[in-house]
Amino acid sequence: MSRVSIRTARASLAAVAAGALFLTGCSSGGGGGEDTKDTKAKKQGADVSYTFADEAASKGPAPEVKGSRKGGTIKVLQRDSFAHLDPAQIYVSDEGSLATLIHRGLTTYKRTSGDKYEVVGDLATDSGKKSDGGKTWTYKLKDGIKFEDGSAITSKDIRHSIERTFAPFITEGPTFVQQWLANTGGTDYRKMLKDGPYEGKHLPDDVLETPDDKTVIFHFKEPQAELPYALAMPGYSVVSEKKDTKEKYDKDPLVTGPYKIASFKSGKSMKLVRNPEWDPKTDPKRHQYPDAFTIQFGVSFEDSTKRLMSDAGENQYATSFTNSVDASSMQKVRSDPEVKKRSISGYQSYVSYMNINMDRIKNKKVRQAIAYAMPNQSIVSAFGGAGGGEMAGNYISPTLVGQKPTDPFNKLKKPQGDVKKAAKLLKESGKKGMKLTFAFQNAPEWQDFSVAATQNLEKAGFNVQKKDIIADTYYDQIGKIKNNYDIYHNSWGADWPSASTVVPNLFDGRQVQDGAANYSHHKNPKFEKEMDRIRKIEDPNKAADAWMKLADKILVEDVPAVPMHYYKTIQLSGSKIGGAYFDEQLHDIQPTSLYVKK
Repeated sequence: MSRVSIRTARASLAAVAAGALFLTGCSSGGGGGEDTKDTKAKKQGADVSYTFADEAASKGPAPEVKGSRKGGTIKVLQRDSFAHLDPAQIYVSDEGSLATLIHRGLTTYKRTSGDKYEVVGDLATDSGKKSDGGKTWTYKLKDGIKFEDGSAITSKDIRHSIERTFAPFITEGPTFVQQWLANTGGTDYRKMLKDGPYEGKHLPDDVLETPDDKTVIFHFKEPQAELPYALAMPGYSVVSEKKDTKEKYDKDPLVTGPYKIASFKSGKSMKLVRNPEWDPKTDPKRHQYPDAFTIQFGVSFEDSTKRLMSDAGENQYATSFTNSVDASSMQKVRSDPEVKKRSISGYQSYVSYMNINMDRIKNKKVRQAIAYAMPNQSIVSAFGGAGGGEMAGNYISPTLVGQKPTDPFNKLKKPQGDVKKAAKLLKESGKKGMKLTFAFQNAPEWQDFSVAATQNLEKAGFNVQKKDIIADTYYDQIGKIKNNYDIYHNSWGADWPSASTVVPNLFDGRQVQDGAANYSHHKNPKFEKEMDRIRKIEDPNKAADAWMKLADKILVEDVPAVPMHYYKTIQLSGSKIGGAYFDEQLHDIQPTSLYVKK
């Protein structure tokens, strides 16, 4: 459940307009047991496929990156500083990229070739063995896994890491596993372990069991076919039971990845150096090529683009984890062969939507008129053209398993909107000339788009009242149930490659409350019942198809929001940076494969 605030870090989940933290997940079958037939996911829109991997695929060391070498320092240019280092508080893209270098959890993602990925065992020996129809998942820990102080990681640390997410001071990270264990929604899971593990209490063995130092068993009331995806999120990385300092852990965590934090000056800089306690034999994904990473904060997208395009001096040894090429430079980067060869690009999991406040606009024909009027090409142009995005025909991102290129409102055939059809529908509704309050972020991209959208809406017969809102408070304003706006945009990305973390978040009427992601205030018991049914489907392929069909039904039958564009990004590196590729789970550059060229 991520939101994007245009070119600004924003999230209840993972966000930065140009960089999402969403991790996602091909070897043989699943982790064993009942996993072997139903876990190989279909190819999705971008031809990326995922598999829950077995023990053989989860062994280290990771395959060597072609041309790689050890040594050197990589300079990282970042706009935003890291607000959180405690893994349980990590839910935004910048921190998610950092987490690949310093934190490890039970599972992670490994690219096997091209666009083929596996969810593999990270600290665990495999991606998980399920039983009891998916209600029980068992994980065995690898030998030789340690914290940076040399202490061994045991099942007690894993249990502690899960239990501390119930504590009241953990407010920023994911809540999927907690809700599944408690079999409840919202924040009611906290009642199950009010103070976390800090008062000596633990979750009962019939919920979370650690029969020995190497075994962790999750027990759920309902089948949870996507647990391996959830556990790969940085928010469920391991925290030392003995060295947990509660709130203070956020500034000085005990890490487990190939790098440790040598220094951190919030808002200014961070330095990462090799962690000697990390054993590559236990790690199927990560490498430890550079001696160090030096991270500079406060570098705008425009500035980092300019510096990396110049490739002068120390910029040759520079890259960025999440800064994108700024919109004004997209065309030059794509057309200059010398610069283009130092770039990577790909889809991000975000989709932008124009929400229609269903508490205020109850007439379906009015909502349809708004949908047909939206000029989707204009939002793509505002984000820098083809390098920054692609027009959307439906709610589901091409990065998700099961996505199909449906287009119920002909947004792709009529890229600048169908004003005539919009005018006809508005006239039929009897609402021609109605006032329409249009709220948008006062960021350049959304300001540009608001001009084109307003022109179309006015041509269709609406009386548009524009309300620009400061970017820093935009989501707070539109997140209020009584917000006094008729239409307003948001962007959302999945937590892993499944629409299960999109459709319910955006359209479940039981989640209408201040601050929730159901910005259109959509309520339809028929569709909510279908959401509950799909959640129980064990086969991820069948579930993916069902989510796609449901998303289109909601769009066509209720029109709570208009899909506008799928986010894409282009990132640059200096000429001395090797191993750069666009990771289909981070939706950004993969830090763990980078090295310094001779």
